[in-house]
Amino acid sequence: MRRLAQTALLALIGAGLLHTALFTDLYLRYVKEGLRPVLVASGVVLLLLATVNAVLDLRRPEPAAHPHADDHGHDHSTAPKVAWLLALPALSLLLYAPPALGAYTAAHSNGKPVTTTPKERFPALPAASPLPLTLTGFTQRVQQDPTLAIKGRQVQLTGFVTPVGSGGGWYLTRIIFTCCAADSQTVKVRVYGTDAPPANTWLAVTGTWHPAGRLGTRTAEAALDVHDIHPMAQPVNAFTDDLPLTPS
Repeated sequence: MRRLAQTALLALIGAGLLHTALFTDLYLRYVKEGLRPVLVASGVVLLLLATVNAVLDLRRPEPAAHPHADDHGHDHSTAPKVAWLLALPALSLLLYAPPALGAYTAAHSNGKPVTTTPKERFPALPAASPLPLTLTGFTQRVQQDPTLAIKGRQVQLTGFVTPVGSGGGWYLTRIIFTCCAADSQTVKVRVYGTDAPPANTWLAVTGTWHPAGRLGTRTAEAALDVHDIHPMAQPVNAFTDDLPLTPS
């Protein structure tokens, strides 16, 4: 049973990785897009190991008629039945994918905000109105741009809704993977001027910087006075901070 359990678990995990990485986009809930080849390779290796295990089992001599037991009469030749519970995470890759990170994670990640590298010089902003920006780009313009180019400009940002909490209000949010879900970071822009939509709703929000603090310094709040809101579908690759997409 012990060898059978090992072989079955290797095969399940390998098949789950290959199914998730080759035939679905679900792997993007856990790792960056660039790690897809690593997942595929890992799935292939696990299936090969399961195959080798199975072949070795077939070539193994038949066990003795009586199972090996110690002096107390306990049989140690088989794995405990509880070990089969290890198959549940593997089966989840094939049958039920855990939900993606969302508002709950973002609401509890204040201690690990996304880093914004200081810039010595910002390029001139395009004349488009509304101006599409990432949440990170908007935050950098608000808190680091000494030219104050963002002042009075109508911008468009996209992300999902994270309620502020008992005090009301909400953030437009992005969760960003550096490598995988374990090292995720958040970037949030406070939205003023409308009630909070349901948590995890994806939106395209148009507005102007909400004056709070001194623009161009770290005292300035990354916040938006909303002018317009459009629901949109969640992007396939949601754990990046990409430029706004066309609402659907």
